[in-house]
Amino acid sequence: MFIQKFSVLVATLIVAVVCRAEVATMDVLGDVGELRPGLLEGYLHGQPVLNSKAFIPAPPSAGSALEMADAAASKAALALQGSPRWDLAKRDAELKFPEAAATFQCAVGRVISDVETPVLNRLLHRSLADFGLASYPAKQAYQRSRPFVTNEQPICTPDEREMLASDGSYPSGHSAIGWGWALVLSQVFPEKAEAILARGREYAYSRMVCNVHWQSDTLAGMNVGAAAFAQLQNDPLYLATMAAAKAEAGKTSPMDPGADACAAEAKAIAFENS
Repeated sequence: MFIQKFSVLVATLIVAVVCRAEVATMDVLGDVGELRPGLLEGYLHGQPVLNSKAFIPAPPSAGSALEMADAAASKAALALQGSPRWDLAKRDAELKFPEAAATFQCAVGRVISDVETPVLNRLLHRSLADFGLASYPAKQAYQRSRPFVTNEQPICTPDEREMLASDGSYPSGHSAIGWGWALVLSQVFPEKAEAILARGREYAYSRMVCNVHWQSDTLAGMNVGAAAFAQLQNDPLYLATMAAAKAEAGKTSPMDPGADACAAEAKAIAFENS
């Protein structure tokens, strides 16, 4: 019995060592295909898309307390149009790289780019698809109308109005991406986790400020992002990239994202509570 247990232990250790060796030799910055121009294939590409409809509840029903809460929260967010918080929400709407990489710079306290932090930039760029695509099974199933369709008020990205009107509101894909990124960055910079997660919450709120999502859309989107993040923990290339991003963060001297820019961001976030 002892010999059998010892053999199992040795075999387990050998497998663990081999797996670590394989991860260490992965090319985390290798060529990646595109789903469309500028949108890289995710780490989970080729696997079945996470079925968000299976684990998030249906959107609030007509006349329910939750729908009334959505309407009240949307009305409050509309008051921020034209404010510094509206401008921040407009910037948060940008998902194209290299611009999108800068979203969490102030929370992290360093510049994030393909020049300054190439591995971290790749981690965010590729995981965007994993978080965003996971929202679509539920989006397509529920086809919920967006706030601006109901209230006929402006949105912060007017060029996207027609496209968004035909794209389901529940759950919020941007919120899934933003919260997913917040979890990824908290994994890289655990000492900054509180600030990063707070910024992730504000990123989701930006979708309400933009008048393109209801409050329940954003909360469901954050749940989707968390679920996709959990799924990524089983992907060898993601884990290899995460390890490389941590090493990169420890070796490179952080470039300050700019005191003025970060002060303006903090002021914009504070404006919503003023």
